[in-house]
Amino acid sequence: MWLLMFTLLAAVPLTSPSAANSVVVVPVANMYSKPETNADVVSQAIYSENVSILQDEHGWLHIETPDRYTGWIESSSLLRRAPYAISGRIARVESLFASLYRERDITEHAPVVTIPLGTRLEITAEPDGSNGRWLAAQLPDGRSAWIQRGDVSFSLAKDSIPEVIAWSKRFLGLPYLWGGTSTFGFDCSGLTQTLYRRLGHLMPRDADLQAAWSGLKPVASDELQPGDLLYFGSGPEKITHTGMYIGNGQFINATTWEHPVVQISNLNDPHWTKLFVCARRLKD
Repeated sequence: MWLLMFTLLAAVPLTSPSAANSVVVVPVANMYSKPETNADVVSQAIYSENVSILQDEHGWLHIETPDRYTGWIESSSLLRRAPYAISGRIARVESLFASLYRERDITEHAPVVTIPLGTRLEITAEPDGSNGRWLAAQLPDGRSAWIQRGDVSFSLAKDSIPEVIAWSKRFLGLPYLWGGTSTFGFDCSGLTQTLYRRLGHLMPRDADLQAAWSGLKPVASDELQPGDLLYFGSGPEKITHTGMYIGNGQFINATTWEHPVVQISNLNDPHWTKLFVCARRLKD
């Protein structure tokens, strides 16, 4: 078939023990504090993400993600190869979830894989005419697949704060998931990190690290503006939760309080008032 004739991205041999870069090949991969599934989940890496290998230990890899976060991941979740989707025609998934198929038809077979929002894909063909709704993608493992054009965008431009606030409301009702960084489930700092990535800023992974991040500046609670980040906990040395202020005393957050989902909460709610520690704003 003509699709198989597209040139593959040059890759490090998959058996090479010296390959420092790996690419995630499962929709969402848990990162653990230790090389065992009984350990706590510290974060996640999503499909097609490039990660660095720090250590290899009996079917587990100690990795570092682009936000400099580290954890252990099962080696079967990764392919050792050259970085993926860093040049050429790159699309970013804009739907909450997107399915890729082996042919330009959603009824013939089950999806090859279903991936979360934010996944980057290498696009190899953009047919015209009656097939214009489909794009051909080359996956990190070298396979070819089709994705519907309406699921992706070729624009990687930064959004404004009002645009991000409007965009964030698409996440309402998605499940809370400890360590979650994708639309399959977010934790509090995974959500705010995702929202600020849309603004063009890669913040640290955890809430306490975000509050201390050099890219943010303190802001008084009576001077809050939409887009500011709110931090909660038992005190400045124990920040355990975060959300993004959206105006009118409200903020969007992933929380287990009352309902374990992404939701809009009220800063004047006694639960949040007693836990509020500080607010932060992007530096000019």
